[in-house]
Amino acid sequence: MRILVLNPGSSSTKIAVYEDTQQLWQEDVKHDTNALLGYSTIFSQIPYRLPIVLETLEKHGQPLEELACVMSRGGLLPPVSSGAYEVNDEMLDVLEHRPMNHHASNLGAAIALKIARPLGIKAYIYDPVTVDEMTDVVRVTGLKEIRRYGQGHNLNMRSMAIRYCLENGLDYREQNIVVAHMGGGITLTLHSKGRIIDMISDDEGPFSPERAGLIPDFRLAKYISENNLSYKDTMFILQREGGLTSLCGSADAKEVIERMNGGDKEAALAIEAMALGVSQSIARLSVDVNGNVDTIILTGGIAYSGQFTDMITERVRFIAPVVVMPGENEMQALADGAYRVLTGIETAREYSEPADRPYA
Repeated sequence: MRILVLNPGSSSTKIAVYEDTQQLWQEDVKHDTNALLGYSTIFSQIPYRLPIVLETLEKHGQPLEELACVMSRGGLLPPVSSGAYEVNDEMLDVLEHRPMNHHASNLGAAIALKIARPLGIKAYIYDPVTVDEMTDVVRVTGLKEIRRYGQGHNLNMRSMAIRYCLENGLDYREQNIVVAHMGGGITLTLHSKGRIIDMISDDEGPFSPERAGLIPDFRLAKYISENNLSYKDTMFILQREGGLTSLCGSADAKEVIERMNGGDKEAALAIEAMALGVSQSIARLSVDVNGNVDTIILTGGIAYSGQFTDMITERVRFIAPVVVMPGENEMQALADGAYRVLTGIETAREYSEPADRPYA
């Protein structure tokens, strides 16, 4: 079965074709930044991006008629359950007019359907960042007006948990697994009996190469007030100028680790603190299931550093065995999801907009 996989980003579109779960080819098409700036909205970019996808397929000699389905990265829908969703017109209306946020990933479903519908095949999305299966009790904060909600690197984290179970003869629906995705942002999820019942997003856990992470709220409020920062300015600092960028002047974790190995004490302290933050977050999620964690998985780009993963493993192996599965693996995760749907292992959900959007 030939599966077309799409992953639109802010400045590129990743395109790949799989035979079942085996990648035949992948291309990361970079877009002209000036051309994208000429479009007033994200969705108005479709006439620009769609032909690029079709031309790339033609370039690789892939006839459209051989495709079994089109699977795309999911956009920023209101909170959804994990797994596959069939793309429909209601989903596209929400992504265009009422998404949780405007991002290029919102285009994926629309481009997928424009390719799939004329061919008489299905278009799907899988495990978008807004997967939210958290229990009621973990949502509560000390301010009635503010509730926690799920938003993180669900696609890669859930894929790694499922793959680990498959490779070890385990039933994902019977396991308690903590997964830490460590990249430009760091998020963690707790998978219990087949659902992501709790998570730590990149604004409430460890700092990362770019994110500031959890900060004492009294001091943060004072910092914002004293510097007369707008919401936009504050968010830019917390999302793009925090973490290793603030502490070490670099968002490149590999470079900072090399500086640590070269004797840079400032870099060493920052890396140790970041590893400690990940470890504390793993421990925090483990208490949701009374410490009954079967496996801890470390994934994402930073997981390629054995030094960094060893720092975490030393601190958390008393909770459960630690497995390192490095990389972001998004394209493979999408293809695997499509394969499970096509073979009947998993059933795609029908999307309908929720009447209540408490986290918008």
